[in-house]
Amino acid sequence: MKKITILIFVLLVQSTASAHYLWIETAASGKLNKEQLVKIKYGEYTSGAIEKPGNDAFNAVKNFSLWLIAPSGEKKELKISMKRDFYQAVFVPSEEGSYALVLDNKNVQVLDYTAYDFGIFKPQYHAKARVTVGKNPEKLAKTNFEGIEILNISNKVASHKSEVNLKVLFKGKSLKEQEVIIYISDQWSKKLTTDENGEVSFKLPWDDTLYTIETTHNEDITGTFDGKDYDFIWHCATYAIAL
Repeated sequence: MKKITILIFVLLVQSTASAHYLWIETAASGKLNKEQLVKIKYGEYTSGAIEKPGNDAFNAVKNFSLWLIAPSGEKKELKISMKRDFYQAVFVPSEEGSYALVLDNKNVQVLDYTAYDFGIFKPQYHAKARVTVGKNPEKLAKTNFEGIEILNISNKVASHKSEVNLKVLFKGKSLKEQEVIIYISDQWSKKLTTDENGEVSFKLPWDDTLYTIETTHNEDITGTFDGKDYDFIWHCATYAIAL
């Protein structure tokens, strides 16, 4: 019976917001005055379980905002349109340097998994991507002082066999000894742990590949959202690199 209960829990988690994650998919490099395509996807990339906009799973997390922060610091919200397999946004770089794309969603309904010994929790999502115009990438700034985030602090544009340096923060502070998981397609994943500065480094061994990086954190804080009480907040942050 215990094994059956665990299996049911795993299947349930895989079909809800707690196992899936939101990520931003776009090219790491951009060009001045050239339109940059941005895709927002939701699901589990490594297993190919990618939800379609309009279905129940994606509808549960569709109330996200997407912001663009220019190298000069100018910030604006991007208009999002629904496509068959993803949500889409576009922008046109007007200056050299690194643009930050920031997705945030704290407007997700409370989930009750007490029947599976997981508790009642409120999911929150935060995703980032960096687009560099020119040859001088810049570190991304902090943007999520109410939750978890992954910053790209690499001094080079991501490319085949290059090294990537990321930093994990929780409410603006480095999160040490934090598990970070790298996913690519076909069920491949690798787990890393942040150092005392909240940083991890890894190389990109495969070209023409999407790397999605995820980290989660449970915050032991109670509250009420949309009339429902919760026992803790489940924070999920992602960063995606498309080669």
